[in-house]
Amino acid sequence: MQSNLLGRISSSFKPAVQRGKRNPCILFALDPRKYSSGEEADVVVIGSGPGGYVASIKAAQLGMKTVCVEKAETLGGTCLNVGCIPSKSLLNNSHYYHMVHGGQFKARGIEVPTVSLNLEAMMAAKSSTVKGLTGGIAHLFKQNKVTHVKGHGKITGTNEVTALKADGSTEVVRTKNIIIATGSEVAPFAGIEVGRNGRIGEGALLWAARMAGDLAVALKDVEVE
Repeated sequence: MQSNLLGRISSSFKPAVQRGKRNPCILFALDPRKYSSGEEADVVVIGSGPGGYVASIKAAQLGMKTVCVEKAETLGGTCLNVGCIPSKSLLNNSHYYHMVHGGQFKARGIEVPTVSLNLEAMMAAKSSTVKGLTGGIAHLFKQNKVTHVKGHGKITGTNEVTALKADGSTEVVRTKNIIIATGSEVAPFAGIEVGRNGRIGEGALLWAARMAGDLAVALKDVEVE
């Protein structure tokens, strides 16, 4: 899963122009947006999820001086860090356990006398997958000369993005264009505070140190008109 995803990512980013050279056709497509002429960036992307990191790499390959601002320690956003990838890793590995424990292996002629779940090892395998993929995005940033700025990105003026860093400092980036790729937050339940009385958010399950004896899952209805 890890190598296939990185392979699809890297193969989809074939440079259309060499850095420092302007392709007239591409410039026409970008008008009326302009390239920077000084220290400022051509484009700042706020967020490094599946939308943000793809936009950053593609912009850099089109010859634009690109900066990506990300508040998390690693790139990849919710999907790679606490969403799609870790949850699918756990789901895939737990399915193997289910097949053994539920007798599906035995029905296929594969007999396993004893079976036990090592949650710590399963979590380690999940973390290894996440580390490989987020590290792959960092490598693609370096390879395509995308500048990665760590911090909470905030638009603080016309053509200006400020990164609020963990140590309290700030970094201001001037830019010709801004792409907002910040994703979304989970809508909370009214009157239910996560983190109290055993209530946890979906992300906490991905780092659980022990199995829960009983678990109730609450889903919030969404109406689509």
